Amino acid sequence: MTSTTHPMLALTDEVRAALADGRAVVALESTIISHGMPYPRNVAMAREVEGIVRDGGAVPATIAVLDGIPRIGLSADELELLGSAPDVAKVSIRDLPSVVATRAHGATTVASTMRLAALAGIRVFVTGGLGGVHQGAASSMDESADLTELSRTDVAVVCAGVKSILDIGLTLERLETLGVPVVGYRTDEFPSFYSRTSDHRAPLRADDVETLAAMMAAKWALGLEGGIVVANPVPEAEEMARADIDGLIGQALAECDTRGISGKDITPFLLGRIVELSDGRSLETNIALVRNNARLGASLAVAHAGSRA
Repeated sequence: MTSTTHPMLALTDEVRAALADGRAVVALESTIISHGMPYPRNVAMAREVEGIVRDGGAVPATIAVLDGIPRIGLSADELELLGSAPDVAKVSIRDLPSVVATRAHGATTVASTMRLAALAGIRVFVTGGLGGVHQGAASSMDESADLTELSRTDVAVVCAGVKSILDIGLTLERLETLGVPVVGYRTDEFPSFYSRTSDHRAPLRADDVETLAAMMAAKWALGLEGGIVVANPVPEAEEMARADIDGLIGQALAECDTRGISGKDITPFLLGRIVELSDGRSLETNIALVRNNARLGASLAVAHAGSRA
């Protein structure tokens, strides 16, 4: 059952028709627009990514909350509002009830985008990088809601690994404990967002979208709740060297501690500061990996739709 009639969701006509017809739809998050990149580059990137998904044979559905309404698919004007308005909140699962009740604007994180996509009946979601276990989590207990959402929501998430500012090893351990399949796409090594490598093996590997689609079908047919992580490395020509990015992350983390930045403000600060420290190169890599993930996500959505036809 899809949720095209769910009373709390507003679907665009394009998305509604595609879901009703069983055609491929790809969910896209909105935090990367409002909190991940500067304006107007963020809006241009969002429009480009939607175009890549369409070119791949799928319908894009950028997800956000506007005026308290969870929206599945956005108009050009709504994308502009999301990317430029100063009062757009960063909305994870815990924040959804408040943003909806107060009729506010909210950009959805991986976790909340997954939940809303699943409510609408969308099974493939493209993002940049996953949240995970933060460095120093043994004392701070700082762990992204993305991980628990992956354990309960039936959506395949195409990403470039977890954000390299996190503890990748502990994040992979948590995903294993939560029963979430983590699949390297055409790679044996788990990628680390800006870089193709991380010194951690990908637990599983798939070399074509048909295998990924079959894994999705098998998982959910077996009654195994939760998502699948599809780890898609950034293209080699556009990655940042591990030594370079690790140094920048270390400097940004130290500044974060000095300034007393914590909670959900950490990731936006770190990503923004790394853009500054890298003279913009990290932003270019970020955009490159999102483009790459959009291409794979569209192909996967088409394969998944075809397997259900």
